[in-house]
Amino acid sequence: MKRRTLLQVGAGLAAAAFTAPLFGNSGRIITNTPGGPVKISLAQWSLHRQLRSGALKVLDFPIKARKAFAIDAVEYVNQFFADKARDQNFLSALKARAIDHGVKSLLIMVDAEGDLGNPNASERQLAVENHFQWVEAAKYLGCHSIRVNAGGQGSSREVSSACRDGLRALSEFALDFDINIVVENHGGYSSNGLWLSQLLQSVDMPNCGSLPDFGNFGDYDRYLGVEQLMPFARGISAKSFSFDKRGNETNTDFARMLRIIQKAGYKGYIGIEYEGAGDEDWGIKATKELLLRLARQGDLYSE
Repeated sequence: MKRRTLLQVGAGLAAAAFTAPLFGNSGRIITNTPGGPVKISLAQWSLHRQLRSGALKVLDFPIKARKAFAIDAVEYVNQFFADKARDQNFLSALKARAIDHGVKSLLIMVDAEGDLGNPNASERQLAVENHFQWVEAAKYLGCHSIRVNAGGQGSSREVSSACRDGLRALSEFALDFDINIVVENHGGYSSNGLWLSQLLQSVDMPNCGSLPDFGNFGDYDRYLGVEQLMPFARGISAKSFSFDKRGNETNTDFARMLRIIQKAGYKGYIGIEYEGAGDEDWGIKATKELLLRLARQGDLYSE
């Protein structure tokens, strides 16, 4: 397949930082639900209890996103179909259901395929190759990215150096598929926004970016962390747990986060990732309503 670069980047850090809006495989800005003031997607993890119990079938996830929540873009999690990366029948069915219901497949969140920051070169290479199948699956489904983790054992410098090599090798492979490799702050050193932003800068690949998550920062300042990762952002994970009587999330100041996102010039999708207890459907709807309310108040993403 002929190699094509996903994004046009100029010289210097400003260009490498990717302050431009999120792009799809066609190179055109991804469209939003008609009339919507903000692009909202749904992370599959938001329904993890229903999926694990069997109350919701994996293939029905795009259908539920559209019918239950009026959301037209989804983010898959490989944990729910870990053995299906090369199952053509499964992928064809999933793709068809998404297309039939007008749902855009944005990315696959990939876990449990080895540490891309393993200091051992051979084990790191195995981890890189384990991710190849998900790059191919993402391409087939019409996604623009796979989300990976920057994990490994050792000092921060050792893991950063190993992650740089692992991410660069995976990104090089993914270029031929027009797929982005995006890293989430997801535990370990990656929960430090400065560490992760410096890592992404060092990778220096046009298709390697970030997926800032409102949570997952541990003791690190989440607002500073998101701000540091926004220059590289190819997606946003709006993590939510609980809400007060006024409908505001109790762990994260969503209004403050949206101001950071807006200031960065980001115009892509914001993914709902509800992790609270109780009714998952209710939590997803509450998160969506909060995002829409704040967007209306702040006139975010208006043309």
